[in-house]
Amino acid sequence: MNMEERSRILIVDDEKINLKVLADVLKNEYSLVLARSGARALKYIHDNAAPDLILLDVMMPDMGGYELIKHLKENKKTKDVPVIFVTALDSIEDEEHGLKLGAVDYITKPFSPPIVQMRVRNHLRFVHQYKLLDQLAHLDGLTEIPNRRRFEEVLSKESSRAARNGTPFSLAMVDVDFFKQYNDHYGHAAGDIALQAIARTLHGRLKRPGDLVARYGGEEFVAVLPETDFEAGKALAELARTAVTDLKIPHDYSRAAAYVSVSIGFVTATFDRNSDPLKMVIQADQNLYHAKQNGRNRVVGTQLDSIYQKSL
Repeated sequence: MNMEERSRILIVDDEKINLKVLADVLKNEYSLVLARSGARALKYIHDNAAPDLILLDVMMPDMGGYELIKHLKENKKTKDVPVIFVTALDSIEDEEHGLKLGAVDYITKPFSPPIVQMRVRNHLRFVHQYKLLDQLAHLDGLTEIPNRRRFEEVLSKESSRAARNGTPFSLAMVDVDFFKQYNDHYGHAAGDIALQAIARTLHGRLKRPGDLVARYGGEEFVAVLPETDFEAGKALAELARTAVTDLKIPHDYSRAAAYVSVSIGFVTATFDRNSDPLKMVIQADQNLYHAKQNGRNRVVGTQLDSIYQKSL
């Protein structure tokens, strides 16, 4: 297994020999980070992505394991990271206290290396399964791009960031032209294949770092475009529109083009703390409606009172 594929374990213990023993047990299977104090563990977590699992001693100077786990569970970044206590405290009361604080397991010293390996492996398997389920919960089953739930989460997060930074923010709603007629005449299987191709194309054309393209529902897609002003949003929307027609998927029953095409409504705005991002969705949807009313296969965009519209 290559290092990039390995699960990352943070081991926290003030005794160098204890760190070495645990590292020797786990180093062949996992990527390890060693910290000799609670403060160093917190600094590592602050500066890096959260580990997949934390092995934590209880008895440490300055900040013990019980205090450290409280910090971990209060931190949004690490609240869901499983913690296993590895400690010489072996009373039922100690174990109960550790589990009440949020630990998933409690291993007493001296420990058996095979037992540590099996418990670590089991908990990391749960972590992996949880991550897979979380990813699936945010993906559209047909197109395998983000779904509406993921869109709503990203819209909330990115609009708040735009409000803090005072940066422009664009959003685009995309609808496949005459898709009902396409399904009626070519069949739903062909319709699914067309949606998959369109999703891949939109994702490829609009997906810059920080952007999100999601399936909104049915034959509708949506794109979140942070730090994107009106002119850049307009250019991206046109790029997406032409990219879909360039797929040259025949559509003999469309009145917009010889091939499958899309209509796009987009809006650019600057947020403040009181802005409601859902109003931006409503405005983009209204612009999409205007694009469809004016012949389809076109882009209609708004920035404040400015309207952008282009036909073929």
